[in-house]
Order: sequence, then structure tokens, then C-alpha cells
Amino acid sequence: MSEQALTILAIGGHVGDMELTAGGVLASHALKGDRIVTLALTAGERGVPAGQDMGEYRQQKVREAAAFAEMLGGESIVFEVPDGELSDSEDMRYRVCDVIREVKPDILITHFKNSMHKDHSTTHRIVNDARFFAGLGSFEREKPAHFASRLYYAENWEDAVDYKPYIYVGFEQEAYDLWVKAVSQHWFVTGSKSFPYLEYYKHLARVRGIEARKTYAETFMIPEESVRIIKSEL
Repeated sequence: MSEQALTILAIGGHVGDMELTAGGVLASHALKGDRIVTLALTAGERGVPAGQDMGEYRQQKVREAAAFAEMLGGESIVFEVPDGELSDSEDMRYRVCDVIREVKPDILITHFKNSMHKDHSTTHRIVNDARFFAGLGSFEREKPAHFASRLYYAENWEDAVDYKPYIYVGFEQEAYDLWVKAVSQHWFVTGSKSFPYLEYYKHLARVRGIEARKTYAETFMIPEESVRIIKSEL
């Protein structure tokens, strides 16, 4: 158990985004006794398998998000926003602000700024502003202000333009095994014909682990204004 349990809120554009890209680290923290909450701004239902009803697949995605979170002893939230139609609006920023104030995370994880998928880049902008709104008491909402002091952007093959690993977070076999088992609850991770998601992210975790001299690792970027190393001497 952690000396003082942390709360981590991982916010993705779709169900499965954060589970894949930061899931190993989330599993590692869960095993230490930290609280894990996932928020998907859309379910990601437009990746519906051939022949399946999209509405039914959305419900399946919501169940998959819950299954992943429950295996980590955590919680999942999925907004009722159609996949591909996430609005880059003040209303969405306040909705996410309200979740941040409700969950009270110490750590936020979301998408990097650039992406081939507009829901990802839109989520990045929404979360950055929602974090600001959530931290200021002068923005009056139902819940009191809460500032998430740490913000990370996960490594995602769809968000790769200009992404450079800055922070490597290592984890061991137990967390890796839990993550693989939990993320395999998602159909698209194991069943998609468009991209070998599970194979890619399993190998990436090992490669990043080797680079970090760890068993496994996932990498993250941080806000550009925070990318600095401060020392009193060389």
C-alpha cells in the first residue's frame, strides 16, 4: 500500500484509449492501493464490428470500461457523447471540470496534443482547460475547487506526431499481467482487424522497459511549460 493513497483520473476520447496507453501504470498503482478512475468522453462505438448494431456496441463498450476499472478496484465513467462528435466547447470543459472536482485526483492522464483522431486532440484541449477551471474557486460549480497538481500525456500510436518520451514509469510482471488481463476485456483490443492493438502495446511496454532499465514501462509527456530540469549545480 502507498503511504498515502493517490487518486489517478485517466481521461480518454474513447473507451479503451487510457486503458491501453496508461493501463500498465494504472495497474501498478492499483496494486499499491491507489484509486483508479477512468473517464471516456465518448464510448468509441464507431469502431463497431461488422454486422453489429452500433447502439448495442456502445453499451458493450460501457461494460468493457467498467470491467477494466473493476479489475483494478476502480471506477469508470463514460459520457453520453456520440463517437466522433465530441465538441470543443466550454460546456464540455465544465462537464470535465465537474468530474475533476468530484473525483479529486492527484494525477490526471490524458492524450498528447497532436493526433490523427480529432476526438483525441479535442480531449487534450478540453482536459487542459478543465483542469484550470476545476482548480479555481472563482469558477462556481456544485462542488468545491480542486487542482490536480500532476498532468501527464500518454504515449499513443495515434497521437505520435512530435511526441517524445519524457517520463518513463516502470512496472513489474504482476502489474503487466493484471493490465493485459484487464485490457483484454475490450473487444477492439483483441478482435480488431484494423490494427493489432494488444500486440503493439505489449511490445511497446517491453521496449520502453528496456530503455528505462526496467521490466516494463510506459512513457508520458508533460505540459510544455513544465519541461525543465532545475539544479543548484551541475
